[in-house]
Amino acid sequence: MINAVLFDLDGTLLDTAEDLGAALNYVLTECELPTVAKEQSRPIASDGAKGLLELGFGEALPQYDYNKLRESFLAYYEENIANNTKLYSGVEPLLAILDKSNIPWGIVTNKPEALARKLIAFYPALNSSKVLLGGDSLPQRKPDPAPIRVACEKLSVAPESALYVGDALRDIQASNAAQTTSIVANWGYIKSTDDVFQWKADYILNDPAEILQLIN
Repeated sequence: MINAVLFDLDGTLLDTAEDLGAALNYVLTECELPTVAKEQSRPIASDGAKGLLELGFGEALPQYDYNKLRESFLAYYEENIANNTKLYSGVEPLLAILDKSNIPWGIVTNKPEALARKLIAFYPALNSSKVLLGGDSLPQRKPDPAPIRVACEKLSVAPESALYVGDALRDIQASNAAQTTSIVANWGYIKSTDDVFQWKADYILNDPAEILQLIN
């Protein structure tokens, strides 16, 4: 019996790669460094500012003030947060069915909570989220299970009766440790070097609509 569904945000509900890549290229341009092609930054989008800055700056990163780079990245991103971001195909009808079925759903992301709240406000389909925890909402963040456990508490459901859907290894590690049913969002930012079969998820799904088969 599934009583709730929890989702990661970037690479699971929303395709944010282009806007995140633009923030990286803004910072690189400020530093008079070569920009990064979309094809390179896209698989790293789930890793947020840290992963993208490591990608763009490479071995040169220690030569810079990382905190200033991150601040610049996040400031630009916040100002341009939904320029090219889109819901993944199949997400809107999935959420509509969950709402109609009175199955509460929410978001547990490592994105800073304020940015996550600002972003989801642009997408009416996400307005019925019953809980949102960001990477700074608690002292712990994924792969620690605490955010997922707290989200389940807020929804008044046992973790064992909830699904958690995400596109990164840390999502599956957090889900498994929280004892929720873990699902790889294989439509997300999966790197070519990732072997999702080694992540020990309960399910690997290729389309959001497949989640309904686990509920019905």
